Amino acid sequence: MAPLVILVLVVLAVSGLRAAGVTRVPAWPFAVRCGVAAMFVATGLAHFVGLREELIAMVPPAIPEPALVVTVTGVLELAGAVGVLWHRTAPWAAAGLTLMLIGMFPANVHAADKGISPSFGDALLPRTLMQIVFLAATVTIVVHYARARRDPASRPVTPSARPGTPRT
Repeated sequence: MAPLVILVLVVLAVSGLRAAGVTRVPAWPFAVRCGVAAMFVATGLAHFVGLREELIAMVPPAIPEPALVVTVTGVLELAGAVGVLWHRTAPWAAAGLTLMLIGMFPANVHAADKGISPSFGDALLPRTLMQIVFLAATVTIVVHYARARRDPASRPVTPSARPGTPRT
């Protein structure tokens, strides 16, 4: 449940800054990127600290080397979190995170089926609903960039896109 809370709170906080008149904060896609990044930093770190043993137990038995899988996915989550913050890599990082969420869903099913974590948020229905929200966030980033690529006039003006300001 914590990743969902992190995603929502960060998106709301960044959007709130924009709504409060902080003009240096870009439009809503940036808020989603920040929320996704914060969420994946938290979940990526959990692969190494705190929940590592539980995450290893979640790996379905058909997948060899569960500890290695958890390590690799943790590194990929952290890399995706960084990548989604930089506008040039954001769509690619979001696409990679989307694929990873889909690929890791069987671990959620396995964990729910085996009762690895007995809290309500770890039952199959809540896990599935949270996964849909996470997928919606990453897919939103991909779609936003795909639309902006097709229609340059629809690109939001961000601080780095203002005339005379170098892009980062």
